[in-house]
Amino acid sequence: MQTRTLTEQKIDVAHLATGMYVHRLDRDWLGTPFSLEGFYIRSPEDIQTIRKICDYVIIDLKRSNLNFIVSKYHEKPPEEKLKVREYFNTVTIAEELPKAKIAHENASTLASTIISDVRAGKKLNLDDVRSAVEPVVQSVLRNADAFFWITNLRKRDAYQYSHAINCSLLAVALGRHMGFAESVLMNLATGGLLLDVGKYELPQDLLDNPEPLSKTEMVLVRRHVAFSMQVLESSGVHNLDVINMVRTHHERYDGSGYPSHLIRNQIPLFGRMAGVIDSYDAMTSHRPYRKAMSPHKALQEIYRQRNVLYQGDIVEQFMQCLSVYPTGSLVELNSGEVAIVMAQNQARRLRPRVMILSTPDKKLKEAFTEVDLFMHALHDDQQTHLEIIGTLESGAFGIDPTELYLTPST
Repeated sequence: MQTRTLTEQKIDVAHLATGMYVHRLDRDWLGTPFSLEGFYIRSPEDIQTIRKICDYVIIDLKRSNLNFIVSKYHEKPPEEKLKVREYFNTVTIAEELPKAKIAHENASTLASTIISDVRAGKKLNLDDVRSAVEPVVQSVLRNADAFFWITNLRKRDAYQYSHAINCSLLAVALGRHMGFAESVLMNLATGGLLLDVGKYELPQDLLDNPEPLSKTEMVLVRRHVAFSMQVLESSGVHNLDVINMVRTHHERYDGSGYPSHLIRNQIPLFGRMAGVIDSYDAMTSHRPYRKAMSPHKALQEIYRQRNVLYQGDIVEQFMQCLSVYPTGSLVELNSGEVAIVMAQNQARRLRPRVMILSTPDKKLKEAFTEVDLFMHALHDDQQTHLEIIGTLESGAFGIDPTELYLTPST
């Protein structure tokens, strides 16, 4: 992990604080109420004015009075948040798989306990929450592909359980990709795990309803956000990152979301991130009323809604994080063979590492083979180049990866 301290830093207006020195705006100064090219934020009124006219600003860290900045992240001072981190895999996917499996089983067990407690009207056990997410964060930091592999290749539990774990994983992975500090990744993991904690107070038959919801039922389901906030407050959860994720993950960039119809940067950054994460996992999960989309198709759907339902910059970051063909995706090669994506090649996103599962005529192979499509493309014989020509739904050609007990060897 490398740390690079910046003199100037781009700041989303949702995270402005008094004491910051604004060096540049995301627009011309002409027509703004600020007369000088550079100014200190001295009051909440200054912040509100900036939010009305800008999406982001550039602050000068050297001139900012960090002693007076109000921290948005309780565990670390603001200057810690303003450092960019570059994370690298420190182990191979095969090396991380045993630890990722243990972390997933631990998170599943504790998520079940958390859900049972909420349904019983008990407060959240914050020690359980931390114990659930900390191993996930550590696993993703070592090698994100391993946890995605475990998640996508095991039979999913009930949607409420798997959704909590998946959103926690996706939040950590996206935060890692965006270079957030480890303490912030813990906040993201916690917020992801608790996104829908208020739903556990709703009747189970309503959540499992295979038919379109009536207007009355929809109103009730949407109240889960308020229920979630009550659960967090009664349990003593005060972390702003977590609260913002849970409170605003159903808000949408164009104001069409709920419960407050917030628009653009009125939605906190982590709420905007959570909206993408929550939608993606919902799309890629089997629900009582529809089958799951392939990861690739879900990404395409989210991309089509960039700058409408979701902030375009976050969508771009999310797609870079998961890559074109996310780990665990079932794909078809130009050879006719069916393969599953094992790990990403960050330098060549269209050429991940795959495990080939079938023969060219779609018959399941007796022994599966692993191929790095990037290295394969460097071969001199042009006729042997393998590449992905499309994605497949799980179960295509009778091949369900969750039934095969696949284990990468490298």
